Amino acid sequence: MKYLSNIFILFLALNLSSCEEVIDLDLEKSEPRLVIDASLIWFMNTSGDYQQIKLSQTTGFYEEEAEPVTDARVIIKTDTGEEFIFEYENQGFYVNSEFNPKFEENYTLEISYQDEIYSSSSSFVPVAGIDHIEQNNEGGFTAEDLEVEAFFTDPAGEDNYYLFRFSNFSTSRVSLEIYEDEFTDGNQVSASYSNNELAVGDEIFITMEGISKSFYNYLFILRSQGGDNGGGPFQSQPATVKGNIINETNPENYPFGYFRLSEVDSTTYIVQ
Repeated sequence: MKYLSNIFILFLALNLSSCEEVIDLDLEKSEPRLVIDASLIWFMNTSGDYQQIKLSQTTGFYEEEAEPVTDARVIIKTDTGEEFIFEYENQGFYVNSEFNPKFEENYTLEISYQDEIYSSSSSFVPVAGIDHIEQNNEGGFTAEDLEVEAFFTDPAGEDNYYLFRFSNFSTSRVSLEIYEDEFTDGNQVSASYSNNELAVGDEIFITMEGISKSFYNYLFILRSQGGDNGGGPFQSQPATVKGNIINETNPENYPFGYFRLSEVDSTTYIVQ
């Protein structure tokens, strides 16, 4: 029996050591697709005239950096005839510093890239705004962690959807939370942020964005696929999740990403 035990231990050790070997799989490569991060953000009590759109291409599994797109033509038009041309700046970012945000306006994004036209239409979604911030020293799942809560009052009698972003400047950690008001219509509710790294003195930048139902559903699917892995909503996903942007020239060569316009409230909180 002792002999058999020694053989088992040796076998286990060999297997554990073999697990450390790095194996590169020969994965099938697909043609790059356009990735469009077209989130136009209008902070409350600002002009909202500076806006940016980021374009890149999908990359292989083992490539860490996305390939920026530098030669596209990016324009946003309104139903009333206004046109806003976004000029290439750097690292795939196209910017416009004379944008004119209006709630009652419908905006159409048009991107020309490699002889194909991509387009989408949307309008600004208002936000209720943050009422105040509270800190709970017995929060989190364990009731032992620090927790920061952003309280807001949901407008009654209408469907509302929100995206909260908690950015911890001290740890460079970002947490995204999405909410709907199906069961909280017209009430004061809160969005919370807590993790075991949160500490006294941490500076937390909080944004609250009004989003559409379709964008809420899009983020819900991405979150369900990706989990809490710290990745962005426009990185590669386990399965194809299409946004609201179409390729008018070649529908089969659809892009990834989303075009949306959100009013945003923001505040900064120092953990006590």
